[in-house]
Order: sequence, then C-alpha cells, then structure tokens
Amino acid sequence: MGITRKLAIRNYIVEGLLLLASLLIILPILIMIFGSFKTSAEVLDFSLKLPEKWMFSNYARVFEEGGIARAFGNSVLITGISSVINIVASSAASFILARRETKFANTLYMYFFMGLIAPMSTITTIRIVQALGFYGSITSVILIYASLNTAFSVFLYSGFIKTIPKALDEVAFLEGASVFGVFFRIVTPLILPVNATVAIMVFMSVWNDITIPLYFLTDSSTWTMPLSIYNFYGKYSREWNLIFANLVLTSLPVFILYLFGQKYIVSGLTAGAVKG
Repeated sequence: MGITRKLAIRNYIVEGLLLLASLLIILPILIMIFGSFKTSAEVLDFSLKLPEKWMFSNYARVFEEGGIARAFGNSVLITGISSVINIVASSAASFILARRETKFANTLYMYFFMGLIAPMSTITTIRIVQALGFYGSITSVILIYASLNTAFSVFLYSGFIKTIPKALDEVAFLEGASVFGVFFRIVTPLILPVNATVAIMVFMSVWNDITIPLYFLTDSSTWTMPLSIYNFYGKYSREWNLIFANLVLTSLPVFILYLFGQKYIVSGLTAGAVKG
C-alpha cells in the first residue's frame, strides 16, 4: 500500500470521526429549532420530527411575555461596553508590557497570563462588588466581564505588538510624540486585526454567559438574553417550545456575528499568537 493511499485512508477516518463529533452539536441544535415551532405537548418528545403545524406564534409569545426586547437591550449594553473597556485597557497594557523588557514587566505579564488558568472565585467577587456598592447593577457585570477577558486579550495583543518594530516608536518620540501619542497614532492602527478578534471573542463569551448575570443581577429588569428563559422555566411549569424559541433568538446574534467575523478570528489569532 503506497504512502498516498495510506494518507487518503487516514484522512477519510479523520473526516468520519469529525463528522460524528459534529453530530453531537448539530442534532441538539436541530431539536431546539424544530421544537421552537411545536406545540407545548408536541415538543415534549424532544425528537427530530418536523412540527405537525408550524407554530410561528411561539416567537410572538416570547416577545410579548418574555421581555426579549428589554433583555436584548441589556445584553447589547453589557456586551458592548465590556468589550470596549477590555480592548482599550488590554491593548494599552500590552503595549507597555511588550515595550518594557524589564523583570517587573515580565512578572506582570506572567500575572496576566495566570488569568487564563486561574478560575474566578464567585463568592470572593460578590463580596468585593458588595463592598464597592455595585452589587445587583449592570455596572458590576460590565466590570467583571471586562476583567475576566483581560488575560486572553493581553496574550494576543502582546504577541502582535512585539512584532511591530521599535524604530517606529523611536521616530515618533524624536518628533515630540508622547507615550499616548505613539500608542494611539502608531500602534492602534496596526493592531486593528487583533482588535477585531478580541471584540468578536469577547462578544461571544459575554453574550452567551449565564452564570455571572445569574449571580450579580438581582432585578429581572436588568436580565440579559440568556436569563430571559426563566420567564418560561419555573419550578412547577416548563414551556419547552417557548424556551427553545427564546434560545434560538438568543443564539441568533452570535451565529450571525461568527458567520461574518470568523475570518477575523482566524487572522487575529494567527497574528497575536503565532507571531508572538
């Protein structure tokens, strides 16, 4: 058996395994989509059967009873502001860490890098937020999200900024530019691919998260899209058709963003990780 034939067989096996693995993701998604158009009784079989009658009214009920519009606004507010804070703070910190080759800078970089490994302590964070007087507010969730994604962002930014020649900084300094001027006028235009990657990655992680809003948002008027499913999921009643419709609406913005932004994710990860 030739080497080419062996490689072809191996590729077929790998593709077959990947196809089976993809079914673990695709099948639940199809069950969710089909279930969102079924009646409350029909959806209970959780099958891949098409609805006997397509209940588009389920989505109308979700909008009317689930407060989707308000939850959507809350999600956009939290995701947007936390992404902007993360991008500005992480890129600025990475610029300093990448340019100052000192022991303190290396130690600080490792401190940020530990954030990729160390888990968040929920109880401790709640106590700190309570002490600051932010508990139960959207502000607390925004600050937590911005800080949680800092480690990954600094890792990407630092790797990319190190590839930018320091000569550009020196020329700008000779012309009288400040550190802020060098960062905003020289570095910022060059890190746009990483900015796009970080924005998309932070958006997806924040939009889909349910844990932090569940612990830190005490008023239902501040709930995000993932939390809005609790309007149909109670202790004594669970309307799965409406839950599925809610989940479809919640995941739709992320799906659209990833569909159009996946090339930026790949290019940004390559620029920030491989080059670094």
